[in-house]
Amino acid sequence: MKKFLFADLDDTLFQTFEKCSALNGHDALEPAAYYKDGSICSYTTRAQRAFLAFVQDGMTLIPTTARDLDGLRRVHLPFESYAIINYGGVVLQPGGSAHKPWLEGMRQAMHAALPGLQELAKHIDDYARRTGFGGRARMIEDFATPFFLVVKDPDKQHERLAPIEAEVVRPWIADGNKDYVVHRNGNNLAILPKALDKAHAVACVTGLLRAEHGDIVTFGMGDSRSDAPFMAACDYAIVPRATQLARITVGAL
Repeated sequence: MKKFLFADLDDTLFQTFEKCSALNGHDALEPAAYYKDGSICSYTTRAQRAFLAFVQDGMTLIPTTARDLDGLRRVHLPFESYAIINYGGVVLQPGGSAHKPWLEGMRQAMHAALPGLQELAKHIDDYARRTGFGGRARMIEDFATPFFLVVKDPDKQHERLAPIEAEVVRPWIADGNKDYVVHRNGNNLAILPKALDKAHAVACVTGLLRAEHGDIVTFGMGDSRSDAPFMAACDYAIVPRATQLARITVGAL
């Protein structure tokens, strides 16, 4: 029976240099992902590389990430099967082309959600002007489709995102905008239409794999609270230590 691992990327299979100290320090690091200018963005630890070698000996790895297509291409790890990007907005087939039926369905849902995202972006940017917050709401688009909003603190002071979430985003959602959800993990505040969900995309790809291979075994792996639904859609779940999801699930044991 074939085995497939749906795995988030950032803070799951690799992380920034600053976050490596929470794992095994800064010894024996190797680059794994790069910024657009070619500089190193993230690294793998020795343990992470051992895990990847373990996975590649009998499993097929399927990236399941918020990264867009350009961001995925700047990850230097071997991906040879399907990939799920843009929080589930796009399913890439083996070979790299978009799965057209999935993309068309998501495109319709995202354009329906766009006016709400644009309205919220204005509220966030108004808050930034009033308070002097240096960041802004940025619309993430890929494949000619707007998917979600993201806000980051330019100085990586992620605690500055808390007031935006509490004073702007959550009140807006509560005030008649129930079709959107918010995810915050570290220096990343994302607001998504509910139709945009990694779990939906994992279900789509799982169906495609079962049609091709028959019975399969699926594993889900992620670091964030927002990864939990797609991990729950798999037969087994894997949680890296020193992550948001580890603190929520096994940290109290």
